[in-house]
Amino acid sequence: MIHKTIELPVQYRSRGIENNDFTPRLSTYFPENSEELDSKRKHPLVLICPGGGYAMKAFREAEPVALKLNALGFHTCVLDYSVAPMDFPAAFLDLCEAMHYVRSHAEESHIAAEDITVAGFSAGGHLAASLGVWWNSGLAQQYLPYAAQELKPNRLLLCYPVISSGKYRHDGSIANVLGPRHDTAENREFVSLEKQVTKDVPPAFIWHTFEDEVVPIQNTLLFASALAEHGVSFEYHVFTKGCHGLSLASPITATADGGMVQEECTPWPELFARWCKTAAAT
Repeated sequence: MIHKTIELPVQYRSRGIENNDFTPRLSTYFPENSEELDSKRKHPLVLICPGGGYAMKAFREAEPVALKLNALGFHTCVLDYSVAPMDFPAAFLDLCEAMHYVRSHAEESHIAAEDITVAGFSAGGHLAASLGVWWNSGLAQQYLPYAAQELKPNRLLLCYPVISSGKYRHDGSIANVLGPRHDTAENREFVSLEKQVTKDVPPAFIWHTFEDEVVPIQNTLLFASALAEHGVSFEYHVFTKGCHGLSLASPITATADGGMVQEECTPWPELFARWCKTAAAT
């Protein structure tokens, strides 16, 4: 296993974007190739954005998920991105830097450069979906020297994501991602991602629970509807039972009191892996 932590550039500070002097980091979980198997094998990669309301990052949605997806054949990495107090679009630009890093280092890390999924949970799902809708919007190029195609995810994995800034919003996530200097009606409209979908959004695997009271299911219903309207393929699973923040929903990611286990939801990683084999990456 190649497990290391990489400090990512913060090029946007010179453009006036503040993130409380935080340095974003990328933690890799890359199983090593072996001569006994196939030393030239290239692996699909999942870049994981844990949730936490853009206020913190949840460990339960980070390393345990990375290791589970390793077992299903993926290289994985976890992004430690900017959270409040920060200016918009600091977190988005951190994800752009992470995407550029993994794609530009694909050869040495045995990554299939055109098979990269950006994954996110809750507010991390908003971040992942942001790259999905904005990769070619020109936003990144206002701050970073990368071409849009270098930043494009091939797939999205959205786990009970924050999507909307409207009626069904998660107030804390929307306020935190914008920061007080940029929390305007115009920017709230921009970060309502169901309104930013185009035909260029990559295919998506989405799951949510009907009982989620923190980030209501309407967030993913609105996003899935927008994807369908623009002809973007997706797979969408709604599990009847389960609260917000389940992560793997298994004892592996249970809380200290034994909570956050919902057996009905545990198949989602295998469902995602199966979908990856059949869905056309773009």
